[in-house]
Amino acid sequence: MKLSSLQPAKGSVKVNDRVGRGHGSGGGGTAKRGHKGAKSRSGYSQKRGFEGGQMPLQRRVPKFGFKNINRVEYKAINLDTIQALFDKTGANSMDLGFLYNNGLTQKSDRVKILGRGELTAAVALKANAFSASAIAAIEKAGGSATVDATFDPSASAGAVKTGKPAEKLVAQEVVAAPAVAETAVEAKPKKAKKAAEGDDLKIIEGIGPKIADLLINEGIVSFADLAATPAERVKEILDAAGSNYAMHDPTTWAEQAELARDGKLDELKELQDKLNAGRAE
Repeated sequence: MKLSSLQPAKGSVKVNDRVGRGHGSGGGGTAKRGHKGAKSRSGYSQKRGFEGGQMPLQRRVPKFGFKNINRVEYKAINLDTIQALFDKTGANSMDLGFLYNNGLTQKSDRVKILGRGELTAAVALKANAFSASAIAAIEKAGGSATVDATFDPSASAGAVKTGKPAEKLVAQEVVAAPAVAETAVEAKPKKAKKAAEGDDLKIIEGIGPKIADLLINEGIVSFADLAATPAERVKEILDAAGSNYAMHDPTTWAEQAELARDGKLDELKELQDKLNAGRAE
């Protein structure tokens, strides 16, 4: 064996075809590409999964995994949000209805309290679920965590609405927390008793469930009471309850209540047809 006689093994080296050099190269006029098809064109590039134009495997069998029909989704509310709500309202008891009234949840939400943030207020919380860290932080602050799915915005627990700034509510809560709790517990039966003995104030156009409850709390429980109450006094009650109530105009409520008190329902309907959300057009 000599260095000059070394050569590759047979079959290990492939000689490239010289195509596209005219008929003399032996590839014909199409440079060995054939007459038609994607591979006869310049710039051909085969994509991954391409099967010559037929439906590829990944599209024929695309299904994977499953949808868990038993999955339960929660609206997450953290402890720092609860603390901010306490600082704003001074409420020492919060349930699903109270969170809904303050714009934190929707009617259909399942609420879970999570442990992010710091909670220093003693708050009695009721929700659909709690994380372990949230329960520990709530109990450490002196509050309680109760799994309760009851949703009743009209009777939700919380701070007593007096129209006072949030700072005064917080100060009152700290100084006389037991007295406030006892007052809230005793007020519920009285409110239900008055509502049962009085008239349905929601018949008056412009009065909804929340305004009706507000008037009942002020002792206006019947059509006769509303007819005898000056519009200025009713306006004071609405203004003290907040901006959501102050936007209403009670100037026609006494007239409507007088017709309802006297049983003149046809005349009441004619009057309400001329009104726009309780206001005279």
